[in-house]
Amino acid sequence: MLLGLRSALYPVADLEKAKAWYQQALGVKPYFDQPFYVGFEVGGFELGLLPDGTPGIDGPQPLWGVADVAAAFDRLIALGASALDPVTDVGGGIRVAAVRDPFGNRLGLIENPHFKTDAVR
Repeated sequence: MLLGLRSALYPVADLEKAKAWYQQALGVKPYFDQPFYVGFEVGGFELGLLPDGTPGIDGPQPLWGVADVAAAFDRLIALGASALDPVTDVGGGIRVAAVRDPFGNRLGLIENPHFKTDAVR
């Protein structure tokens, strides 16, 4: 039985550059920092970096919660990401967007006023 999202892993070719970019983008230092894996705690979940990987935008596409998707999108673009999916209202007050990080991975964003943090297990 699935209990819920725990980690989203991103393959990167240059672990040190990716670690520095994600530290700036997330505003936190990694809590786990080894040559074989770097992990950041993000709102109770984990964003992990896997070295020597092949970045891409296909496959599973996690969406990371933000308070203001337009502001988060603009900030990531300013940090060197490129636009993949513009900010889109998908109904019910939910807005989504996605960027390609500087390493080639899709980083999805969601502003969801219906998300219940107390339901996270």
